[in-house]
Order: sequence, then C-alpha cells, then structure tokens
Amino acid sequence: MDWQQINEMIASSSRILLTSHENPDGDGLGSAVAMYHHLREKGKECRIINCSQLPEEYDFLNHDSIIEMYAAEEHDEWLRNCDLAIIFDVGAFRRLRGIKDAIDRYDIKTINIDHHPHPDDHPFTINVVDTNAAATGVMVYDYLKEYREKPLTKNICEGIYTAVMTDTGSFRYSNTNAKCHEIAIESLNMGVETSKIYQRVYETKPQSSIRLLARVIDNLTFESGGELAWFSIDQNMLDASDASSKDVNGFTDFVRSIKGVEVAVMIFENGSDVCRINFRSKGKYTINDVAIHFGGGGHKFAAGAVIEGNKETIIPQVISETKASLERQAA
Repeated sequence: MDWQQINEMIASSSRILLTSHENPDGDGLGSAVAMYHHLREKGKECRIINCSQLPEEYDFLNHDSIIEMYAAEEHDEWLRNCDLAIIFDVGAFRRLRGIKDAIDRYDIKTINIDHHPHPDDHPFTINVVDTNAAATGVMVYDYLKEYREKPLTKNICEGIYTAVMTDTGSFRYSNTNAKCHEIAIESLNMGVETSKIYQRVYETKPQSSIRLLARVIDNLTFESGGELAWFSIDQNMLDASDASSKDVNGFTDFVRSIKGVEVAVMIFENGSDVCRINFRSKGKYTINDVAIHFGGGGHKFAAGAVIEGNKETIIPQVISETKASLERQAA
C-alpha cells in the first residue's frame, strides 16, 4: 500500500476532521482514536466528530471527551474551515449522514481509509481500500508504522487494538492473520490492558439487553434446512424488555454461533417505516450480495442495509432474497 500521497495531504493540512459511519463500531472508533493521538502529537488541530452517539461499551476510548456527536450549531463553524476529513471504515459515504452533508457543504477534501469495497465512482479525494485487511485499524497501523517517527504510544495502540479485536471477533474470525497477533503483541508491550478492553466491549451487557435477547431466542425462525436463522425486533419488543436500540448489538453474531446455522439475519424495525438489516455468515455462504441488493453493503461474511418499509413488508423480501442466494451458491 502506497501511503505517500496520504501522508503528503495530512502534512499539508492544519485542521482535520476524523469521523466514521453511523452507529460506530470498534473498528471505526479505534481507528479514529489512534489517528487522533498521532495527529495531536504532530501539532495538528483535529476533532473526532461522528453522526451518532458513542456506544457505551466504547467509552473507555473517550479520554478527555475527545469523541463528539455532530450538532450543526456546535460544529459547523469549525468544520467550515477544515482542510481535510479522514473517514474510517465507512462502507458507503452516505453512512456519515449529517457529517456527509457538512463535508459537501464546505467542500472539504476527503481521505477514505477502509477495508470495505467501494465503487470506482467514489466521491472521495483519495480512496484507500484494502479488502484483504482484517480491519481498518490494521491499515491505520500500517500507515503509522511507515510514516510515524516515534514508536506507537499506549493511547494509539489502545485504539488500534480495539479496532482489530472487534473486527476479528476477538481473533476468532477467518480474517485473523499473523499481523493481527503482531499488533496484539505490540499493544501488550505498550501496556494496553487487553483483557479490560474485552470485558468492556463484550462482558458489560445490561440486563435490558439480556431480556431482549430472551425474546429473540423465543422467536427465532430456522429455514433452508437449519442453515438460515432469522429474527425480527420492533418497538413493542424493546418496550416489553425496557430496552433501547443499542441493546441489539451482537445479537446476529450470537445467532450465527448456533450449531448448524451458517447465516443469521436480523430485521430491526428501528423507526417509522425504516428497517435495519444485519447479515452474518460463518463462511460457507457470502451474504454481501444480498445486502447490496437492498442498497447496503459490507464484507462477504458481515454486511447490512437500511430499507424503507415496515417489517411486515420487509421480512418476506429479505428472507426470500437470502434463501435464493443460499440456493444459488449451493447449486
């Protein structure tokens, strides 16, 4: 990967926005945090501003409240004079929501660093994509190792480790490679408390999330000879569990872990006639083609989409298309 052009653009910029996709995850957040600490050390004025609220399980990354949620009245004056926006793990530009509008409004140059595929007609000034990278955080690590003059700091490693750990399923997924473990070793050597990061991300589920998961388990549907398992969540289920939308994180991965299940699908009616769809595969079947069919995208084995319509309308469409995809691949 040739990072020289990116390094030159960063070097020539003084005010830099760092951001990631809506409902940010450990990869996008960790990548932004690692780059933030690097750029601040280089004397750059930079801010991490996302279009969604910081998930509670990643609050440990938010030293000195460096991660902000976008509000036009608070941030537009600062964004107006930005030289550059570095975007991490976005998947699709539209997933920046209000941040995208501000970038367009103020004609800010953009660098996209991502391991999700992007179309050739992307809107970014520079688009750096490596679909073979286990996480966007690995790409940030590669850039820093090539152009950073000093060793990585503990804060930088904490961000990169979080990115890699979460996007490899704690080093369990098939995308885990030797470099992922090298990053883990370097992070440990720099004093990162890796066990505490794991606990914060995966072992701090609120009771509301467990109550909701119980309802999900009671209503699981198995199809395609048990290889497909799907479930839906709506506001009534949230209310009955005293839960919120953030409590659904990890549910699709859990369902995928069931013996015999190759693909798990969640249909989450999270607004008025809007459904969020999550697809997860163990690896026998690719599922990003289904996500793309519905206007979404993602990795071969982890993808998603947002579709207008209520779940009664959306479920038959999504399940039918998913089953058809599995049948095509099995033929």
